[in-house]
Amino acid sequence: MRIGILGTRGIPNYYGGFEQFAEFFSVFLAKNGHEVSVYNSHNHPCQEKEFNGVKIIHCFDPEYKIGTIGQFVYDYNCIKDSNKRKFDIILQLGYTSSSVWYSLHPKDTVVITNMDGLEWKRTKYSKLVRKALLLAEKRAVKKSNFLISDSLGIQKYISNKYKKESQYIAYGANVFKKPDINILSEYELIKDDFNMIMARFEPENNIEMVLDGVVLSKTTTPTIVIGNYNTKYGCFLKEKFKSYLNIKFLGAIYNLEHLNNLRFFSSVYFHGHTVGGTNPSLLEAMSSQALIVAHDNDFNKGVLKENAFYFSNSIDVKNILLTTKKSDNLQFIKNNLEAIQSDFNWDKINEQYLQFFQKCLQ
Repeated sequence: MRIGILGTRGIPNYYGGFEQFAEFFSVFLAKNGHEVSVYNSHNHPCQEKEFNGVKIIHCFDPEYKIGTIGQFVYDYNCIKDSNKRKFDIILQLGYTSSSVWYSLHPKDTVVITNMDGLEWKRTKYSKLVRKALLLAEKRAVKKSNFLISDSLGIQKYISNKYKKESQYIAYGANVFKKPDINILSEYELIKDDFNMIMARFEPENNIEMVLDGVVLSKTTTPTIVIGNYNTKYGCFLKEKFKSYLNIKFLGAIYNLEHLNNLRFFSSVYFHGHTVGGTNPSLLEAMSSQALIVAHDNDFNKGVLKENAFYFSNSIDVKNILLTTKKSDNLQFIKNNLEAIQSDFNWDKINEQYLQFFQKCLQ
């Protein structure tokens, strides 16, 4: 098969979940004899034309100059280029800005869209933008040949709202097997004596709710916050909690080995996401044997089931911090690790995608 993957900033991953998936899946396809291309922003750190057998196609991306509107230009450039590639399948990861250009996809190519999360629910957007995103979602459902949902919650939502089928395929994670306690010294942390939250600085990820709970608990145990805080909301949170010595903003960390070790050696790992499907960072926390405290919503419960503590407000966070010990909840950790091995491992996820592709071409 000739496959093109659109909708990411590119591979190898320097940004987020879709980029991580695109990297793992494209390399898997290439190793299995398929011709696969991934579209990269022109200014991506990787300027090579190939990555582990995967062809890299660079397209101009002005987002760094003109902001979010640049995503529409980048997606247009990628889709326009795809018309001359004769792909059998285009895998469109997300729909936010690409939906405007769906009619420009090559007519003789099967377009499969991973619907991502409910982007129009993100509170960082104005009412007008959220309305536009809802229209974009509707257009993606209508124009795509096939749909993929990364969670059962998203699959149910698409079925109920649009009366259209989508294939459920989650994200994956690799089991973390080689902890290195020496990495903690780089962050001045002690094993099992720090808590952690990792997320983009957006209101719906509930970083503020978690940190409010930390303050209420009056615990002296450090809570580290990982994510790019150089945003308006990030600066607000840094300013709000700057006087609390037990709250440490570490910024963005992209070194997966370091992140896995931080999760592995943490006392409690908070996951506050409320919008989206199967979140990659949640699976990585499970694979790193972290004790997870998650926001109480269907997306998180669909993955963690009963193997986590849940919070809905800062009081819940406070109470969990004051009453919960990692050593008392090893069964949660074991169950989540088994779920990664049986349901969310990359080998299984990649095979599910490949089988679905083959079915779509029949």
